[in-house]
Amino acid sequence: MPNDVLVLAYAGCDTCRKALKWLKEQGVAHQVRPIVDTPPSEAELRQWIAKSGLPVRKWLNTSGQSYRALGKAKVDAASDAELVSWLAADGKLVKRPVLVTGGTVLVGFKPEDWARAFSAGR
Repeated sequence: MPNDVLVLAYAGCDTCRKALKWLKEQGVAHQVRPIVDTPPSEAELRQWIAKSGLPVRKWLNTSGQSYRALGKAKVDAASDAELVSWLAADGKLVKRPVLVTGGTVLVGFKPEDWARAFSAGR
């Protein structure tokens, strides 16, 4: 298991707090990157989206204000490249938390998925 575990999180996000608590309870050393202050770059997003196996649209925080401000119609009409650009420009638009460890990238927090990611490397 690589020692480098990065979590992109937002302090005001209940799901992020649950994920960070879970990591602590599991004894997983990790680094937290504030997603609003330091959103992922376009290059990081392109790499991480590919590793996650999810389409870019699954990376959108569809319940947030940033998404509502754009509007569903505009998002639906956008290309994947546009979406990546928007995600890189606004960390609140990114579904969170984002877990990056080794070759694994998970979006959102499902304890069973996170447990699988860490048990695979042990």
